Amino acid sequence: MTANGYGSLSRQFDSTPRGAWLARRTVVRQLGAWGFGPMTDASCAVALVVAELAANAVCHGRLRGRNFHVRVDYEGPASRFRIEVSDALLGRTPGAPALPPDDQESGRGLFLVECLASRWGWELRNPIGKTVWAEVTAVRPAGGPRALGCS
Repeated sequence: MTANGYGSLSRQFDSTPRGAWLARRTVVRQLGAWGFGPMTDASCAVALVVAELAANAVCHGRLRGRNFHVRVDYEGPASRFRIEVSDALLGRTPGAPALPPDDQESGRGLFLVECLASRWGWELRNPIGKTVWAEVTAVRPAGGPRALGCS
């Protein structure tokens, strides 16, 4: 985290369920280093958004031989996280979130993202694919990482 309150994480992961799990875990660790402990509301919200967008990238945006990319930026002065998950497949773009029938086991991911994010959307990615992004409001806890017991 910079002195003026900005932080950024950018990393690629395998387009597998394990890659999606690692993306979430990596983001939670980075948030801890920035002063957002793993049990804070901000960390939980960002982790859930990353998990849902990464799972969608693996399930619906997977292109053989291509990874997905996760970027998380913290803009301290704006008290906001911007989460971006990019994949290599443009054919399946996110639609309007809706709750599926109660007996369906999946399909709630974008609904959860919409509930947690102040804004979200998607855009074309150059040279191929798409990026799904979400913004989550979060004020950095006073005292920084040491006050929360994070290292």
